[in-house]
Amino acid sequence: MANQTASAEDFEQLLFESFHDIDPVEGTVVKGKVVAIEKDLAIIDVGLKTEGRVPMKEFGAAGRDGTIAVGSEVEVYVDRVENAMGEAVLSREKARREESWVRLEVLYDKGEKVEGQIFNQVKGGFTVDLDGAVAFLPRSQVDIRPIRDIAPLMNVPQPFQILKMDKRRGNIVVSRRAILEESRAEQRSEIVQQLEEGQVVEGVVKNITDYGAFVDLGGIDGLLHVTDIAWRRVNHPNEVLAIGETIKVQIIRVNQESHRISLGMKQLQADPWEGIAAKYPVEAKFTGRVTNITDYGAFVELEPGIEGLIHVSEMSWTKKNVHPGKIVSTSQEVEVVVLEVDPEKRRISLGLKQTLSNPWESFADKFPVGAEIEGEVKNKTEFGLFIGLDGDVDGMVHLSDLDWNRPGEEALEDYNRGDIVKAKVLDVDIDKERISLGIKQLGSDAMADAAAGSDGLRKGAIVTTEVTAVTDGGLEVRLADTDLTAFIRRSDLSRDREDQRPERFAVGEKVDARITQFDKKTRRIGLSIKALEIAEEKEAVAQYGSSDSGASLGDILGAALKGQDKK
Repeated sequence: MANQTASAEDFEQLLFESFHDIDPVEGTVVKGKVVAIEKDLAIIDVGLKTEGRVPMKEFGAAGRDGTIAVGSEVEVYVDRVENAMGEAVLSREKARREESWVRLEVLYDKGEKVEGQIFNQVKGGFTVDLDGAVAFLPRSQVDIRPIRDIAPLMNVPQPFQILKMDKRRGNIVVSRRAILEESRAEQRSEIVQQLEEGQVVEGVVKNITDYGAFVDLGGIDGLLHVTDIAWRRVNHPNEVLAIGETIKVQIIRVNQESHRISLGMKQLQADPWEGIAAKYPVEAKFTGRVTNITDYGAFVELEPGIEGLIHVSEMSWTKKNVHPGKIVSTSQEVEVVVLEVDPEKRRISLGLKQTLSNPWESFADKFPVGAEIEGEVKNKTEFGLFIGLDGDVDGMVHLSDLDWNRPGEEALEDYNRGDIVKAKVLDVDIDKERISLGIKQLGSDAMADAAAGSDGLRKGAIVTTEVTAVTDGGLEVRLADTDLTAFIRRSDLSRDREDQRPERFAVGEKVDARITQFDKKTRRIGLSIKALEIAEEKEAVAQYGSSDSGASLGDILGAALKGQDKK
C-alpha cells in the first residue's frame, strides 16, 4: 500500500510538472519534427505528450514539392496543447505569420522593400502574401497609372513598400506604386542628365491633349507644345500626330530639377520667316487662305508657316461694325494687300478692302462738289440726316443745311427714314470718309440774292416793307420784292415816343425803314423807322440850315419838302 501511495504521489508530481512546463508553450512558435505524413496531413512531434496534425498546404510550395518529409524539422505555432481528441492543435500558417511580422517590422523600421505576391482581389484593392503575413494593397497603389487588367500581376513575386503596420489590429498596408516611382525617378534622373538643349532625338507619341503631345523619350516624357509642332497654324495636335507614332524632335529646354523637357518639331525645319520682308513687300498683292476668324479680324495663310492678320478695320470700306465672319469664311481664298511686315514680332498686317476701289474716291469722281444726288434717308439724328448714296456710302445733311429760312430743328421734322430726297454735294473728305450734303442749297438764298449787285441790300440802305403782322412788341414785315422777313421793334417805330405805337399800322400797309443790321451768317436783318427819320433829319439840316442859323426844324423840313416838290 505504501508503494502504491508513493506511486500515486509521484505521478501527481510528474503530471503537475508536465502541465507547468506546457502552459507557457501555448501561443508561441516551437520547433517540431515530422514523424509521419498521412494523405495531406503532416504528423508533427513538438515534445508534448501528443503529436499535432498540420495540413500540407500550410507549408506552401515546400509542402507540394516534397521538401517537407518524414524527419524534417519545422517551426509551428501552438494554438492548444490538447484538444477534445487529445491532440495538440498546431499551425504552420500562424507560425509563418509570426515569423513574417518580426521580419517585416525590422524591414519597415529600416524603410526597406519587401517581397510578396498579389493573390486575391478585395473591396478597394488586393491582398498580398508577404511570406505568411497578409497585407492590403489599395487599388491606387498598384501602379503609377490606372491598370485595367491586374491578371499579369497576380501570383508573381515582386517588391512592395510597407506604408503602415499595426500588429495589434493585424493590419499591413503596402504599395507597389512607390517602388515604381522610385525606380522611375532614378531612371528619369539618369536620362535627363544625358539630354542637352539642341539635341535631336527620337520619341514615341504617348498622349495627345488640346495644348500639345507627350512624347516618350525612352523612360521620360517630354512636352511637344502645339505651337512647336509646325511653323504653320495647328489648331489641334491630332491634325499632325497620332498616338504610337515615332517622331524626331529637338530638345528645346531641360529642367534638371523638375525633369521637365520641352520639345520642338518645327525647329528641325527651315524658318519661313527669314527674309520675309523682301518676300512680302508692302503694298504688294497676294492670295491666301483664311485659317481662323476672331472678333478682331481674320488670319490668312500666305504659305505654310506664314500667316498674316486682316484686322476688322481693314476688311471693308463700308461695313464698320460687322463681325469678320460675315465678310469672310474659313478656308476661303482671298486676295489681300500687305500693309506692314514686322520680322522680329513675326507679324504681317494685311488689308482686304485695299484690293477694292475706295468708294469715297469713286463717289468724288462721279459726283464732284456742287453735283446733285438723290438718295434714301437711312437715319435721322438730332444733328441731321444720313442719306444712302452710290457705292454703299452715306452722306450727311447737317441741320444748318436743311432750310434757308427756318431753324434746322423745325425743318428736320419734315423728314423721316425711308424718304427719297435730293441734295447737293458740299464736300467730300476721302481721308475721313465723310460726305457733306445740303438740301437748302438746291434753292437760291434769298438773303444772298438780295445782297448781290451794286444795288443789293446792306446796312444803311432804305427799303420798303409790307406789314404782315402787328404785335405789342412791334411789326413783322416782309421786304418788298423778296421773301425776306424782319421785325421792327416798338422802340424803332418812330423818333417820337408818342408815335411808337404798333396799332398805328395795319397789315398790308407799306412802310419805309432803314436797315440797321444785315448779317448773312446769322441771317438777321434789323430795320428801324426811327433810324430813317433821324437820317432824313440830318440830311435836311445839312442841306437847308443848321441849328445855329436860327431856323426852326419845321422851317427846315418845310423848305426841304418844297424843294422836293419843285423837283
